[in-house]
Amino acid sequence: MQRRTFIKLLAASSLTACARPDHATIRGLTMGTSYTVELAAPIDAAVRTRLVNLIEAELAAINRAMSTYDPRSELSQFNGGPDLRWTPASRGLLEVLDSASRISTSTEGAFDVTVGPLVDLWGFGPQYGTRRVPNDAAIERVRESVGYQHVQANPSTGAIRKRDRRTQVDLSGIAKGYGVDRVAMILDRQGVANYLVEIGGELRARGTTAAGKSWRVGIERPVEGRRIVGEIVLLGNRAIATSGTTQDFFEQDGRHYSHIIDPKTGRPVEHPPIAVSVVADTAMEADAWATALVVLGPERGYSLAQARGLPVLLVTASGRTFDVRVTDALRAQLVG
Repeated sequence: MQRRTFIKLLAASSLTACARPDHATIRGLTMGTSYTVELAAPIDAAVRTRLVNLIEAELAAINRAMSTYDPRSELSQFNGGPDLRWTPASRGLLEVLDSASRISTSTEGAFDVTVGPLVDLWGFGPQYGTRRVPNDAAIERVRESVGYQHVQANPSTGAIRKRDRRTQVDLSGIAKGYGVDRVAMILDRQGVANYLVEIGGELRARGTTAAGKSWRVGIERPVEGRRIVGEIVLLGNRAIATSGTTQDFFEQDGRHYSHIIDPKTGRPVEHPPIAVSVVADTAMEADAWATALVVLGPERGYSLAQARGLPVLLVTASGRTFDVRVTDALRAQLVG
């Protein structure tokens, strides 16, 4: 399972004061990207081995359930099956699909786990095909089977189903966040009190750094080819994710086409360069909401976030200047 990272969140040692002998770091690869676990206390070899084994096993299980790259995964089998009847599903897949459905409803479809075929059509999908503007007929043909309403999850019965055989589910816009949450759960159960978990730019924190300070996360500006840190967020015991339009794109006939596809139009969003960071109780929620608000754009996205009381930072680039909007719910968490 892989999604190209957009505007990455920076939880660098320079921001968190973690480059100290009294902390520990665990790193690895998962979901086509990397993960990092910062522990604000030293651990011995036996504890490290136990944590690594538990983390790796959990992340491997998520891939077996939700990968669209593995034809044997639970999700791939569901996508490839012609059956429209209710099908038993694993707890994790049910949880992610149920959360995705609720966020899709809240955003009127701006977040949609069935948008994958459109992403593929534009050349941004797993096969990394030729990136070019498809014709209108091809877009409309694919859009017929796109729509979050085509997928249902019933946690009470432990089953999922499709309403259209052509519908394909891709969880790359929410699964990394879910992975972060599951790693955090492991650390909680193992009695780890202070940590920062990151997978491909999505983060979740608990407690403090080794220096006894709140975890700080720097957010990059939406600038192509450059890494400029803007605002710094005091994360506390919460999660944060960022989505944006400048890290994966192609140009054709002088126009810029982002990898973020609007499910309603079947085309890349046409906003100015934009990055949206969302703080939430879970990384899964933050992950999905960040994508949805990018799709909605600067005006509608900010209005929805403000109305729902979401802690959101929305940055739009115009040349070398930036329009920075902070919702009331986030303002107190910014440094400076």
